[in-house]
This record gives sequence, structure tokens and C-alpha cells, in this order.
Amino acid sequence: MRRFWTAGLVGISALALSACTEVASEEQAGDGEGAIELAEFPDRPYWGDTHLHTDNSIDAFGFGVRLGPEDALKFASGQEVTSTTGTKAKLARPLDFLVISDHSDGLGSTRRLYNAPRMAVVAMGDDTVLRWYDMMHESPEQSQRAIGELIAAAATDTLPEALLSSPEEQEENTRDVWTSHLDILDRYNRPGEFTAFAGFEYSLMPGGNNLHRVVMFRDGSARTKQVLPYPGLETEVEGLWDYMLAYEEATGGQVLAIPHNSNVSNGLMFELTMPDGGAMTAEYARKRANAEPVVEVTQIKGDSETHSFLSPNDEFAGFGDKGWELGNLSMTIRSTPDMYAGSYIREALKRGISIEERLGVNPYAFGLIGSTDSHTALATGDEDNFFGKHTGSEPAVKQRALNGQNLGVTADRFGWHYLAGGYAAAWARGNTRAEIFDAFKRREVYATTGPRMTVRVFGGFDFTEADWDGDWVRSGYGRGVPMGGELRDGGKAPRFMISALKDPDGANLDRVQVVKGWVDASGEMQERVYDVVWSDMDERSLTGGKVPAVGDTVDRKTATYTNDIGAAELRSVWTDPDYREGQRAFYYVRVLEIPTPRWTLFDMVRFGIKLPEAAMADAVAQERAYTSPIWLKPAPPAIMEVG
Repeated sequence: MRRFWTAGLVGISALALSACTEVASEEQAGDGEGAIELAEFPDRPYWGDTHLHTDNSIDAFGFGVRLGPEDALKFASGQEVTSTTGTKAKLARPLDFLVISDHSDGLGSTRRLYNAPRMAVVAMGDDTVLRWYDMMHESPEQSQRAIGELIAAAATDTLPEALLSSPEEQEENTRDVWTSHLDILDRYNRPGEFTAFAGFEYSLMPGGNNLHRVVMFRDGSARTKQVLPYPGLETEVEGLWDYMLAYEEATGGQVLAIPHNSNVSNGLMFELTMPDGGAMTAEYARKRANAEPVVEVTQIKGDSETHSFLSPNDEFAGFGDKGWELGNLSMTIRSTPDMYAGSYIREALKRGISIEERLGVNPYAFGLIGSTDSHTALATGDEDNFFGKHTGSEPAVKQRALNGQNLGVTADRFGWHYLAGGYAAAWARGNTRAEIFDAFKRREVYATTGPRMTVRVFGGFDFTEADWDGDWVRSGYGRGVPMGGELRDGGKAPRFMISALKDPDGANLDRVQVVKGWVDASGEMQERVYDVVWSDMDERSLTGGKVPAVGDTVDRKTATYTNDIGAAELRSVWTDPDYREGQRAFYYVRVLEIPTPRWTLFDMVRFGIKLPEAAMADAVAQERAYTSPIWLKPAPPAIMEVG
């Protein structure tokens, strides 16, 4: 493998890990959890971002960001910072947790090259390296071009020899950056107040097709310092899973991976086969299921829930897919309809239960979260406080909504295609590394496109409306399972206790829906979206089986709206009307807000810019939440007694 001179791209093998010293206790692991009081049940959703880049990322630094991990942690925990472009930035509501996920490939490398004396670069004797160096110092636009060329060279194994070094030098450089980063995380981790997780991004991208994962550790630095981030260039995803397993076996720690941006994978993220095209094996499916309990369904680079081609009867399909459905991440290969099924999560959930019928294991039994993927070091998912994908799209760039983004070889994607979202919500008993990580592992998490609505779901067989009058949360855990759980078919239709509360600082709710996917008697995959409960049900009665639109109070001239429509709370106990005994199925809840302004409309009003017709048509949206599914599985076969 070719490796950067300025960075460490060193992974770690099972052999190396086997020599690591066992960690005896959580205190030694650097978790600093202490003895904080935990609730009996998960008491509230804790809000966070699991996908944020700082100046340690090769592309973020090249795009111009000059904020590091400490700035990112200050901002996420509620402190004011100054953005790279000089704008004061602060969250109105701090986050509860953060995963800084800088790219493992070239960790800290562009910053190291940038900071080198020019004479040292001249002494390398390579005109290409010197040209990149000068471009990085010339302007943000030139820096982006230089980094684009550098990344392309790394991906095609054509990096100049001057940027290559010995494995020992690479490991030393990477370890310096990683160790410093982990020390900062431990310093900002405050159990009960704010949780700082160790992580990195694994950026596998064959042919420009996005197969990226965020890797998230449960542990503190005494464990995480025993490894280095695993490289994405010229590796296979099974190698990442082996690295994760080796880490857990050697240190006693825990780690998980989160796939993201399947919408730009051109069908490769959720295949029905092995990566080489062969028949999927149970071992491969089990490996993936163990390593990847959750998936990122929504973020700045589009929403990956479903495509209107795959879900033609879903009037709310295709949210946030403008521009992103055109091709892979680098736009080197255009997308075609036959690729969509492997690129969207609802279809992956359907494929998962179909594979489980055949292999006995579901590789795509994902919980759902959202995150930002911001490359500014600022975790902002709010439409009225959006700091962009990178420094070229921060608010200081007043034309950012109109600028073509340097994302590929075409100008088909523009600033207004970016989404201001999303966030991850974890139902946990307290704000600690252990509690939040464990919520991810058991999939008791949900995604939003930015708003912080509170959504809770329990599945069982005997819930009734009367449960709302008592301790319904206790009933939910006692007689059912929460989001992310599994039910065993007992010959009775499953019932779901669903509660949704508006974001206290946001818009009212339009409706609550249940999305069901199942395998029918002939083995075919099916889906249906059910409207369960909605605002103004007396006035908005079903017409042709559809709930009428909630209305629209957005003033396009002022980027304001009113809560004169919608509801502050929606809840219901819903029974599957299409249940069939023995049916393998999943159910997740989608909650829609009333229409509200997008960041592009705020920019139009704030900066006096004129949006093109296509952008204006997309300047108002219905923000939403997606819960993790609850799976219904066939009852286990009866055990015959032998007398």
C-alpha cells in the first residue's frame, strides 16, 4: 500500500493487538465515567453528531478549515468559537455527545505539509509537491484544487515519491496526531454533562462509489491508544471488521461501525451478494451484522431513506435527494435505476429480511441515526444556523447557495443541494460513553434531519389506548420492546405504542407514519406506508386513502412560519391491519413536521440573493424523524419431546 510521507495510514493487525496489555478496569481505560446516577429506564433522547471533521482530515484542511478537535468539542458543548472564515458561531442548544471522525487516511497530513517551511518542500525536489504546496497557500479555491489532485493521486497509487516514507515514519506521525486527539477527548469528556467519543472515518471509495464508515469506540484512551485508525485506501471492508474484532479481543473494549451516504454508492453499499459478486455467505452476513448495528440515514450530502423510484406510492419519498441521486460521490459514474436498490436504506432493510429467510442471519438489521458530516469542525444541524459542508460554504460566503460545489467533474451539484442536517438521538439512562454507546448497540436510537422532536416507540401484542393513562414507558419495556428490538410472532397482530412530541423550539407536527416492509408468501419483498395519526384529524379526513396536505404557513419573503397548523403532540396505539401469521417484517416510524424554511431561504432573505427556480422549489421542506425499526420474526420451531 502506498502511504503519505506526512501522515500515518497505519492500521493494526490481530497479531500486533495480541501483544497489547489487558485493561483491568473502566478507570484504567480512561473513561472517567465515575459514579453518576443512572435512570431505571432510558429517560430521554440524548442528542449528538457522530460524523464531524476537523483540520486533521486531509480534505477538510485542504478545503480551508483551521479549527481542530478542541474547537469542535467547545462548540458542540455550547461554547462560542470563531469559524475559519471569521464568523462567531454558537449553538443555541448544546449537544450531549460528539464523535469527531477525521479520515484515517492522511490523518493530519495536509496540515503537516502546509506548515512545513517552503524551503523544506523545495528541497524535496518534486515540482508537483511544490505546486500543491503553493496552491494551498494561494487561496481557498486553489487549495481545494490541490487537495482534489492529491486525494486522486492517493486513490490511484500515483502519489509522488517525495510524499512517501517508511512505515516507521508513517506510524510515528499518525500516533502523534491520534494520541494528542485522544488526550483532548478525555479532557472534554464530562460524564453526566457531555460525552466525547473516540472515532475516525474509514473512507473506502472504489471508483468513486462511497463505501465509507464512521468507526466509534466506547472506550477511553487507555484502550484506544493501543490502536491506530484503520486505513481505507486499498483495503476491503472485511479488513475493517477484522480490525474491530481484534481490538475488542485484545483490549476488552468495544467498537462499532456506521455506514453512511449509501445514496452515492451506486448500489454497492447494500448488495445481495458478496463484494466480489459471489453468493453471500452466512459468515459474511453475521460479520457485518455484528460490526454495523446502525446506519446513517440522513446528513449534509443527502437523505438515504428511500428513492421515489423504489417507493412510487410514498408521497414523501426522495427527501433531500436533489443532485445526489445523479451519480456516485465523485460523479465519475452516473447512477441508473438498477443501482438504487443497493443505495437506499428502506430497500436494504427489505433485503435484510429476505437474506435472513435464506441464510438465517440479517446483515442489514440497522438502527437509524442522522449526523452532519460537516468539514468545518462545527456540528450544526439547524436550518437557521447552518455553517455549511466546508469553509467554502460557510455563511461568510454569501453566494454559497448558488455556487457549484467542487465535488466532481461536473457542475451538477450546487450549494443549495446540501442539507442542514442531521442529528442522532440515543435513548439512554444517562449521558456517558457506556450508556450512549450501548444505546447504539441495541439500536435504541433514531435520526432526525435536524429538529429535536422526541419520538418513542414500543412494539408488543397487547398494548391499548388505556396504557397512556398509566406508566406507559414501564409498560412498554415490561410488555414489549423499544425501537431497535425484535418480536417473535405468536399468531397475533403486533401493536405499537407511538409517541411524538414537537421540538420545543421548533415546528408543530404534521403526521406520524409507520413504514412496514415484509416478505410475502411467494418470497417477494413488499412495503407499505401507513398514516397512523395526524393533526386536525376531524378536518383532515382520509381522501382516497390519503391524508390531505397539512398546509403551508411559510412566508417566502421573510423566511418565517407560524405554528397555526399542526400539533404539538401526536400519539397512538396502532395495530398492523395487514398482519399474516409467519410473516417476516420490520416496522419503523416516520414523523413529519409542518413545512418550514430551509437554510437556502434564510440565506436568500439574509443576504438578498436570488435563488434559481429549482432552488426556490426546494426552499421549503417538511423536516422529519426516522426511528430504528422493530422486527417481527417467525416463532422458533417447536421442540419435540422424546419420551
